[in-house]
Amino acid sequence: MANELTEYQKGLVSLVDGHELGDIIKPLIKEIHLFDSYIAGTTHLEDKSVIEKVQVGDMLSLQREDNKFDSNAVMVLNAEGKKMGYVPEKDNIIFARLMDAGKLLKAKVSDILMKGSFKQISIGIYLVDL
Repeated sequence: MANELTEYQKGLVSLVDGHELGDIIKPLIKEIHLFDSYIAGTTHLEDKSVIEKVQVGDMLSLQREDNKFDSNAVMVLNAEGKKMGYVPEKDNIIFARLMDAGKLLKAKVSDILMKGSFKQISIGIYLVDL
């Protein structure tokens, strides 16, 4: 009996047991609002259906792009990873630097306005902090 293993379920071990790591980390994640902007370049998309499907509240991904016109280009992608446009060049330098330093940024659709035949998609940009 002295050589038997005893299961110990206290503290952090009991919190982790039976849960996925993502379920445990989610409550620790904070999204820090950094800036309000809009999605630029939507009129130049090959697949305009991504613009038609977007709704207020949608979470969007931001990704750096090697772009010959803008060295600080930050693409905006929908949940399916389809390109929706860019963070405007006038706003992107800080976000590009943060992303280049390994920080995770996301965007959230805050408003959609029709301006003639053009759809302006306003976004909030957030730093995801663990």
